[in-house]
Amino acid sequence: MRRIPSGGGIWQCITGGVEGSEDTHAAALRELKEETGFEPIRLHVPGYSYNFPVEEEMRKLYSTPVETITELVFLMLVNGDNDPEIDSREHDTWKWCRFDDAVKMLYWSGNRESIKHCEEYLRSDEGGRWLKM
Repeated sequence: MRRIPSGGGIWQCITGGVEGSEDTHAAALRELKEETGFEPIRLHVPGYSYNFPVEEEMRKLYSTPVETITELVFLMLVNGDNDPEIDSREHDTWKWCRFDDAVKMLYWSGNRESIKHCEEYLRSDEGGRWLKM
């Protein structure tokens, strides 16, 4: 999905943070629903995460001092026959695309590496079985 111009106008994966007492799985499911309207058919945790520094001007948005964020990667299977219902306050467009095209479009290196990792998993025997469940 592409962020609105005031959000940088960049292409990125679905992302967000934990709210209140929810765990990371609940946060991932909520973010998927909020940003696309989708309920996943299946969820997988590929065991991949990455860190990135928080820019100085963005640190004021957090209630406690934050210098680095760790993003956990979740892989969710959704019904691609339906279009996502994006929130126009965050994103202005979306696109289904191949892995290699997504890697070229994504702005953040962590997002690009996440897509590569998920593609490797889905092409593996285990990932193939996960898709067929």
